[in-house]
Amino acid sequence: MVSETPRPKALVVDDERQMVDIVSFALETQGFDTVQALDAETAWQLTRQHAFDIVILDVMLPRSSGLTLCRRIRLDSDVPILLLTAKGEAADRVAGLEAGADDYVVKPFHPRELALRAQGIVRRYRDRGDGSRTVVGDLVIDHRSSTATRHGQRIPLSQSEFRLLATLASHPDEVLGWSYLLQAVWGTDSLLGGREMVKTAIYRLRAKLEDAPTDASYIATVRGRGYRMMQRPDDRRS
Repeated sequence: MVSETPRPKALVVDDERQMVDIVSFALETQGFDTVQALDAETAWQLTRQHAFDIVILDVMLPRSSGLTLCRRIRLDSDVPILLLTAKGEAADRVAGLEAGADDYVVKPFHPRELALRAQGIVRRYRDRGDGSRTVVGDLVIDHRSSTATRHGQRIPLSQSEFRLLATLASHPDEVLGWSYLLQAVWGTDSLLGGREMVKTAIYRLRAKLEDAPTDASYIATVRGRGYRMMQRPDDRRS
């Protein structure tokens, strides 16, 4: 008997009941099961009780902000997080990435567009690759499990950070521009502030990779062109 792929489960968090219902309905029409929360603490408790495939999280929540909850979840899990925000400024989007979010949608948005965005994120999360590994210096990237280790110790990466690392590592010593990375990692080329998104994600990824006894530099910045994964991490050219 052929087993079916289980329906993805989404946690929808917003303090507006109407918004929660709209987002939940849109997700359910795309094959999701949904669980709802109207505040950060309830949402946190739900993440402790259920295994979600994605969290749809409003930034503006009572008592505790969505960014605070995002950081809290990220310390405990690598579940994809899609932020909902009424703020369209690049600095606000960067703040979301720094909190550990994988993507964001700016209000107002079309519910079906959000659901399709969530569907794409979950699909990439579930796609664990062909089991191959990439080795760069003392860094081992496992494409099947979407994990990276250094000296046998797992590096805590969000799913977008892992995709960014895997994309760079699959093109060793090749310069990749920010627009290419934006499409490869986040699946879009239309986000305002995309250059800053990539720059911030690279900064956060470097901070996690280079906290090593060897202090190796894995990712080089090629000024005016993009970023390059070094085959020999001790080579600090930039």
